[in-house]
Amino acid sequence: MTEPSGVIFPPTASGTGLTSSLGRAVVGDALRAVDPIGAAAAQRETDWRRGYLMHFRRLVEAGLGSGEAARQIAAGGLASVHERMRFRTAEGTVEPLAAAFTGPVEPLSTATVGGQGRVDKELTLPYRGERLRGDGIKRRLDAWLAAGIIEPSCAEAIRTVQANPDWLDLGGTTVVALGAGAEMGPVPSLLRWGNPVVGVDLARPALWSRLIETADRYGGRLHVPAVKGDGDLAQRAGADLLHGIGSIAEWLDGFDGRLVLGNYVYADGAINVRLSTAVDALTGHLRQSRPDTALAFLATPTDVFAVPGDAVAHSERAYGSPAGVGRLRRPLRLLSGGRMLRRNYAPGDDPGICDALVAQQGPNYALAKRIHRWRATVARSEGVTVSMNVAPPTRTRSVVKNRALAAAYAGAHRFGVEVFEPATSNTLMAALLVHDLRNPPQPAAEVWHEEAEFAAHGGLWRCAYAPRSALGIAALLGWGAARG
Repeated sequence: MTEPSGVIFPPTASGTGLTSSLGRAVVGDALRAVDPIGAAAAQRETDWRRGYLMHFRRLVEAGLGSGEAARQIAAGGLASVHERMRFRTAEGTVEPLAAAFTGPVEPLSTATVGGQGRVDKELTLPYRGERLRGDGIKRRLDAWLAAGIIEPSCAEAIRTVQANPDWLDLGGTTVVALGAGAEMGPVPSLLRWGNPVVGVDLARPALWSRLIETADRYGGRLHVPAVKGDGDLAQRAGADLLHGIGSIAEWLDGFDGRLVLGNYVYADGAINVRLSTAVDALTGHLRQSRPDTALAFLATPTDVFAVPGDAVAHSERAYGSPAGVGRLRRPLRLLSGGRMLRRNYAPGDDPGICDALVAQQGPNYALAKRIHRWRATVARSEGVTVSMNVAPPTRTRSVVKNRALAAAYAGAHRFGVEVFEPATSNTLMAALLVHDLRNPPQPAAEVWHEEAEFAAHGGLWRCAYAPRSALGIAALLGWGAARG
């Protein structure tokens, strides 16, 4: 079997990479300076595939009460990833990760499309078959607040963008969308608002046909990497972050003006960790050559977060209500030995810990997303403009192809959780990106405050029950709808 090239896992004696070994080691390294007992527990974990959940929770708990501790965890985790991961050259030589930027690279050319279509001068929000504007957006924000779907700071940020429509034009700042074709990405909205966008994604003609068609409708110009030639651009466009980050780095360095490096990449399984590592290596390299570069991320709601006391109080009120599945709580808890429908928080927690990790998504997904969070934490502490906001649960293709998750999402409304359509999510999150670029978030005394600000968690933080304890019941309730 041909060994993978580009960014790879650290080879073992047998020549293969073990993702569980990497996960244990990175989590252990992240915790060691702050929580040596937690570090040792992670490295002793014998069943990482199922046992990783508690260790990723500990990464958050160990940083509570001390911004310095949380930032040490983030810095330690990133250092471990960069020290352990490797880059295999085209010749087959395995080198440190930094070698991706030191060897000869294949230059990329730039093709530009769009810029001739309409430019929207106001914020609008697609929602359930309508396009909300003006008071319609305000009423929707109020409804989400009442239901606990978004945090108050999120609603306030969207209202502020709505009140300042000139902000939608980023004034020449160019967003680089890594994973330009992602359903959750901001590319359609940024182009609609007339902004230049640099799109990076794999050489997939169907993906590029869709993006080019979008650019042709709007006033923003889309710059894409392409093989030189005169043929159909959709057939020539694309670049590979796993294997060609050196080429992409050189290409990006040729753009004028300020860049915002937006991370919207995703892949299944172990490749997700390799991709996140590649993007983080590119981030560090680009920040050295262009110090004014800003960073943008979307945080997954199915992770562990510390949440404010107000969210805990909302959850407690929901737990005390007998409505809906609350009437079944006692028998279900008895039948399950207390595993089902557990409280989301201990009463009075401030902050509370919302543990919404989903075991089915696996430790590679958790590590890939944690790399993003760690980079956001470290960069913000260094004075970099960072936009990282928790996005709502969304019916993306990557989610609904998992039958268990699709069923759970279909039944989530029974527990006060709203699952968004991609068009609503990506527009909402693009508006939050605009807000952050216009009002750069400042480092907080504690990192969890930085992560909780502007969160659009879909209700997971404020629902009555710990998400995993309700997941199975939600899946049963939603099974028929998901199959339909």
